[in-house]
Amino acid sequence: MKLHISTLITTILLCLSFVSIVQSTQPPFSCDSSNPQTKSLKFCQTGLPISVRVQDLVSRLTLDEKISQLVNSAPAVPRLGIPAYEWWSESLHGVGSAGKGIFFNGSIAGATSFPQVILTAATFDENLWYHIGQVIGLEARGVYNAGQAIGMTFWAPNINIFRDPRWGRGQETPGEDPIMTGKYAIRYVRGVQGDSFNGGQLKKGHLQASACCKHFTAYDLDQWKNLDRFSFNAIVTPQDMADTFQPPFQDCIQKAQASGIMCSYNSVNGIPSCANYNLLTETARQQWGFHGYITSDCDAVQVMHDNHRYGNTPEDSTAFALKAGMDIDCGDYLKKYTKSAVMKKKVSQVHIDRALHNLFSIRMRLGLFNGDPKKQLYGNISPSLVCAPQHQELALEAARNGIVLLKNTGKLLPLSKAKTNSLAVIGHNANNAYILRGNYDGPPCKYIEILKALVGYAKSVQYQQGCNAANCTSADINQAVDIARNSDYVVLVMGLDQTQEREQFDRDDLVLPGQQENLINSVAKAAKKPVILVILSGGPVDISFAKYNPKIGSILWAGYPGEAGGIALAEIIFGEHNPGGKLPVTWYPQAFVKIPMTDMRMRPDPKTGYPGRTYRFYKGPKVYEFGYGLSYTTYSYGFHSATPNTIQLNQLSSVKTVENSDSIRYTSVEEIGSDNCEKAKFSAHVSVENSGEMDGKHPVLLFVKQDKARNGSPIKQLVGFQSVSLKAGENSQLVFEISPCEHLSSANEDGLMMIEEGSRYLVIGDAEHPINIMM
Repeated sequence: MKLHISTLITTILLCLSFVSIVQSTQPPFSCDSSNPQTKSLKFCQTGLPISVRVQDLVSRLTLDEKISQLVNSAPAVPRLGIPAYEWWSESLHGVGSAGKGIFFNGSIAGATSFPQVILTAATFDENLWYHIGQVIGLEARGVYNAGQAIGMTFWAPNINIFRDPRWGRGQETPGEDPIMTGKYAIRYVRGVQGDSFNGGQLKKGHLQASACCKHFTAYDLDQWKNLDRFSFNAIVTPQDMADTFQPPFQDCIQKAQASGIMCSYNSVNGIPSCANYNLLTETARQQWGFHGYITSDCDAVQVMHDNHRYGNTPEDSTAFALKAGMDIDCGDYLKKYTKSAVMKKKVSQVHIDRALHNLFSIRMRLGLFNGDPKKQLYGNISPSLVCAPQHQELALEAARNGIVLLKNTGKLLPLSKAKTNSLAVIGHNANNAYILRGNYDGPPCKYIEILKALVGYAKSVQYQQGCNAANCTSADINQAVDIARNSDYVVLVMGLDQTQEREQFDRDDLVLPGQQENLINSVAKAAKKPVILVILSGGPVDISFAKYNPKIGSILWAGYPGEAGGIALAEIIFGEHNPGGKLPVTWYPQAFVKIPMTDMRMRPDPKTGYPGRTYRFYKGPKVYEFGYGLSYTTYSYGFHSATPNTIQLNQLSSVKTVENSDSIRYTSVEEIGSDNCEKAKFSAHVSVENSGEMDGKHPVLLFVKQDKARNGSPIKQLVGFQSVSLKAGENSQLVFEISPCEHLSSANEDGLMMIEEGSRYLVIGDAEHPINIMM
């Protein structure tokens, strides 16, 4: 092997410097207190404010050193004792291996693998979301403390709205509702970063790990027909931007206090997100008060130039991104072109210094410039916590409570273990544990196939793969039919996998691929009793044929349920757990694919027959509705008399109202003001009773709807949800806080949030409560 002189010099400098040497048990850090030079460096003085320390550090860097730090794989600066740092790590539903900052090649070979986000979202359980975030943050720090990480910045969560059912990355999101997505972001981010459930408890801003909300903004198309995310220009109305696409990011910044956001590949209304000053600086930083770092999606700056043609030269595109407020390039475009952009006076060092200030502030908040990390705030988080039993139990709980029972004719489920002598398990997804992980995954602590999890529940279990793969281009229908005929019960484990939906791959159809439907119907027809159908998928699937086939008695949707998904499904099928999950997305019929994915409009257009999108606006047939999910027991709901019927905004003296063309009075949320918005809050009191025969846990979803949606208002809107556990025959009282400014408002065509006078209904299940807003 040929060794260059420059490499030898760098190696010698590294050895002579006071950069800690990364070993299997020693994570990288700066400002080693055992080195006398540390005391002379102001940026190592932990008693000073981080802003002062960062200013000192940046002032010591040469232009070339500064530029080298503007990319995700930031090299070491040996003369200052700054080790290399990797900004790109992933933790979508567990510490992952997709990025470059985490290594599972030492004593830690895996981490807790939770269900893919779309299934965790189906629990509608904020406490669970927070605890999952906590575990991910703890395990991330545990991996770092074990010396198997060179970065503690994690590019999750994905909080884009699941706008179109074909989107391959919809599985990574909490679903289609902006309020719910914002709440998921808040709990996940607080958990990961080491904050409390209610927030505000980060000690002097120190971070356990750094979370990054992505992809900012209006990103929900990857590869559809001949169009890809790299060249897509999302045309979004101010109305849809205000009440659909932006609220989750505003919550992530203002309420969750996320330390990072990622700008997306796409353009929005003609401007690439990573070059959009209004988006990154005016909105995120100035309007919402963001104080973290902004990264590009990987190679997005190059995409800006090559695909969007935004900037005549690479230097132009580089300057656009830095001036807009982007701090770091996932890629090497800024490394290549920033210096020449400076030389050509397209960008100044002021913008570079701003970016570095944001970047090094995060590294200092992570404690990476405070000396030996084992002696710091998070130094006592043991690597042994990774894959701890309680963490794996949480993964099981998430899978159990997220799985959705879509059909259960004649109470086919749960099956009786004592009465099930023979069980046929059929399907390409039954005997493949890898499929359970979803995308952006890492090696799990352990996992078990659905087939193996079911084996212990019946005296005899037969298995037949059925389809050759998820695309089901061929199927052993005859063999599947044979074992179905000879078994007491049949469980079909069908659906999609990452070959059918993933990053850079959107679906063309909503039906099951290939011969899956034919196989399912043939087996159902031959079976002694109605069969049980399990669907694995991230996105919605049109299974109308199964919904209405009497020979298919039960349907379960299990998303991609993570390392414990096989066990959770077996427990549900045999009644050891009562399912309570609710769909976080609308399931559309196949005919929906006639709507172009590129049409970003949320509201319907009666003139053209455009049906709109998501449960809030969609006026068309559905396979299953948002929030749908059955249980083995029965719940009933009612509103207490303590819930008000009239909301008198006219008593807020400063509120000014105007009248629209329909003679309806309205006022803007901005006009009401934050103080009056607080005063206007009220409580909805709800009783919930388990009137069935089985204990259960389920989320209670509270909606508000109008008699007639006007001016593009939602048909109905989720305003709150709470998860409740009830024994058979037990009841509980829940209280929901409702903010008229947040929950009873909608955006007008200019993107201003408005509240109209008139009647609405609070809705839970079949129970309704009228409320009237007076002005």
